[in-house]
Amino acid sequence: MKVQWFTRKEGLPLPSSFVGWVIVLAAAAYLVWKFIDIDSRSHSVSDTLMNFAFQGVIVVGIYVIVAFSTSTRSEETKPR
Repeated sequence: MKVQWFTRKEGLPLPSSFVGWVIVLAAAAYLVWKFIDIDSRSHSVSDTLMNFAFQGVIVVGIYVIVAFSTSTRSEETKPR
């Protein structure tokens, strides 16, 4: 049985179930919390953005791996 938490529409994995939405909201909440944490310890804007970019790439990478491994194509984008 294939788990379907996400649906790919035009190449983007969008949540299609409750678990998918929980994953999206958890990732967004983690990134907001991490930005505030990094910003509180940084001395400049560039310091904040450089440290946050690394965290963002990791979280987005994990999201993409989970989303593409638990998704199917939507009916509009399937080749005929």
